[in-house]
Amino acid sequence: MGDTTNSPGAPLNTTPEPTDPTGTDDAAHAEGVERVLRAGLEDFELTAEDRAIIDGFQPEADEVAAGPLPVVAIVGRPNVGKSTFVNRVLRRREAVVEDTPGVTRDRVAYDAEWSGRRFTLLDTGGWEIGAQGIHLRVAEQAEVAIDMADVVVFVVDAVVGATDDDEAVVKLLRASGKPVVLVANKVDDQRFEPDAAALWNLGLGEPHPVSALHGRGSGDALDAVLDVLPEVSARGGAVPEGGPRRVALIGRPNVGKSSLLNKLAGEERVVVDNVAGTTRDPVDELVEVGGRQWRFVDTAGIRRRVHQTRGADFYASLRTQAALEKAEVAVVLIDTHEPITEQDLRIISQVVEAGRALVIGYNKWDLLDEERRFYLEREIERDLVQVTWAPRVNLSAQTGRHVDRLTPALDTALESWDRRVPTSRLNAVLGEIASSHPHPVRGGKQPRILFATQASTRPPRFVIFASGFIEAGYRRFLERRLREEFGFEGTPIEISVRVRERRGRRR
Repeated sequence: MGDTTNSPGAPLNTTPEPTDPTGTDDAAHAEGVERVLRAGLEDFELTAEDRAIIDGFQPEADEVAAGPLPVVAIVGRPNVGKSTFVNRVLRRREAVVEDTPGVTRDRVAYDAEWSGRRFTLLDTGGWEIGAQGIHLRVAEQAEVAIDMADVVVFVVDAVVGATDDDEAVVKLLRASGKPVVLVANKVDDQRFEPDAAALWNLGLGEPHPVSALHGRGSGDALDAVLDVLPEVSARGGAVPEGGPRRVALIGRPNVGKSSLLNKLAGEERVVVDNVAGTTRDPVDELVEVGGRQWRFVDTAGIRRRVHQTRGADFYASLRTQAALEKAEVAVVLIDTHEPITEQDLRIISQVVEAGRALVIGYNKWDLLDEERRFYLEREIERDLVQVTWAPRVNLSAQTGRHVDRLTPALDTALESWDRRVPTSRLNAVLGEIASSHPHPVRGGKQPRILFATQASTRPPRFVIFASGFIEAGYRRFLERRLREEFGFEGTPIEISVRVRERRGRRR
C-alpha cells in the first residue's frame, strides 16, 4: 500500500520482528505502532467525533437506537374513516380507501412522523361485535393491534354516533390499559361539532373533532398522540444488562421451536401442534441448560412476506422482531427435511441486521437419509456462505438428540459478541494484512489505512480511518481476516470507514 515506512500518515506496515516466547515483545511492538499511528493522524483533518472515537468514545444512548419505534394503532369499526385518517397522517395516499365497509382486511404498518417524532402507524381492519368468518379474523387482528400498540387512536364516526360496536371497542380498550386518543371523524365543519362533543359519553376523555378527508383538526389529534407517546416501544428495547442471557428462538412456522423449548425445559411449557403458526405470542421461559439459567423466548413463526401475512400472523411477526431486539443471541431453526428457502435466509439476515449473535440449528437431523443430507450440505455451502461464521448445531427437537450442544454454541457466540480487541493489537494485525495484501490501486490512487479502533461491542464495531475510499470487496476481505485472527465465531461484526484528507489538501 504505497510507501512502507511508519512515518506519520504512512500506510500500516507492522510485521513484527522475532519475539520471545512470552509475547512481551509482540505487545510492546504493537503499542509502539499504535503510538506512531496516533501521532500520524495529526496530519489529517479530524472532527471532534473522530477524536472521541480514537480516544475510546462510547456513543451516548441517544446516538444509538435504544429500541424499536413506538407503535400507534388505528382502530375502530368498519367505514369510520380509519384509512383516510392514516393517509392524512402520512401526508400521502397509502392506505386503500373505498366507500365500502371492510375494505381494509389486514393490518398495514407504515413509518410515520409528526413534529419531529417518528413512530410506526398500524392501520387495521374494522372491529365488529359478533363478527363471523373473515370479519372475525379482522376483529382478531384489531385486538392484537391494540395489544401491540403503545398508543391507540380510536376512530368513531361522529355523525352516526357511538354504536354497540363502538361500546364493545371501548371495553376492549379499557381492559388493555393503553393510552387512548379518541378521534371523532367526519366533522367537516362547525355544524357537526355538537356530534363530536356527544362522544364524551364514551368515557375515553376528550373527543378530538377531525375531518380526515379534509384535514380539519388532524394536527390537534396528532399532538394529543405525541403527548402520551413513549420514546421507544414498550414491546422491545435495549438489551438488558445482567441476569440470564436472553435467547430468541426464531424461524419459519412449524420448524420445531416450541418442541425445542419444551425439550430444553424438560416439560410441556408451550403448546405444540402440527398446524403451522400455533404460537402467537412469544413465551419467555427461564430454563436451566448446562447448569445455568437462560431466558428463552419462543417466537411465532415468520410468514413468507409481511404483505402476505393474514390477521394476527402479522402481529406475531412484530412480536418476533421485538423479541429479537430484546435478545442477545438468536437460535434460527431450519427444517432439514425441506430445501433452505428465501424465508430462512431472510430470517438469518434479520438477526444479522439486528446485530445479534447467531447460532443455526438444523432440526430433524436424525430423520435425514443420505441423499437429503448430501443435498442439504450443498444448499448450506451455496446459500449460507455469508454466515459461515455462525455455529452450527445438528439436532432433533423431538427426541432431544444433540440439544445439549446448544449451550457451548451459545457460549461461543456470546463470548464473541462481547469481545473487545486492544487497539494496539488491532492496528498491528491490520498492518500485517495491509502489507501482504494492499488495497488495489484505483484511478492512480491507493487508499491507506491510517488508524483503526473498536468503537463498541455487542456486536463488535470497528472504525477504520483511511486516506481514501475502501471498496466493499476489500472491507469483506478485512472482515474475513479479522475473523481468522480474533475468532468472532457466532457474531456479526461491523466495519465502518472514515475517509480523511491531509490538512491543507481539501479543494
